[in-house]
Amino acid sequence: MGLTPVAPDQLATVVTTLEMPARPPLRPLPTSPLRLVGWPAPDPARYRLLFARVGGPWLWYSRLAMDDATLTATIHDPRVAVFAAVDPQGIEVGMVELDFRAAGSCELSYFGLVPELAGRGHGRWMMAEAMARAWRPGIGKVWVHTCTLDHPSALNFYRAQGFVAVSRTIETFPDPRALGLLPASAAPHIPYLATASRR
Repeated sequence: MGLTPVAPDQLATVVTTLEMPARPPLRPLPTSPLRLVGWPAPDPARYRLLFARVGGPWLWYSRLAMDDATLTATIHDPRVAVFAAVDPQGIEVGMVELDFRAAGSCELSYFGLVPELAGRGHGRWMMAEAMARAWRPGIGKVWVHTCTLDHPSALNFYRAQGFVAVSRTIETFPDPRALGLLPASAAPHIPYLATASRR
């Protein structure tokens, strides 16, 4: 057993991969005032804005680091389906992204709501909506990653929805706050060490 140092401008996280190997049985759809709206060929700037609102508190950053051409090629790919959860006023408050680029499987690439809606039951509704769209004909597996930087309830939430943990890996990457992709005040529950190291 040993400890591996992590540079102040880097983050380390344990990533758990979960799979749903068969379509779950039909059950009543949870109610919610929200709607899941398809975003065919979303505008990159609008996409990044929602991505940061939903994922900033958990230091999601991969799509913020992409240049416009790379991001556009990804989210405009016909095998990638992007959805926004919108409230009754039409304000975008969540996102679902499904990636069908690997034959026979669907990755739940991104799934989340703005922090203000956490713990209100909307996640169960959104997952039911996501699974209804993920399990297309020919899909034999739906899978998702979560990590120790995500919401503390994320892993148990996925398991409660029928996903089964199949592997764990350790990931290190630059702290997006140090890169200027997210403000230094993002994710205050995760210490930002890059500033302290310069004192």
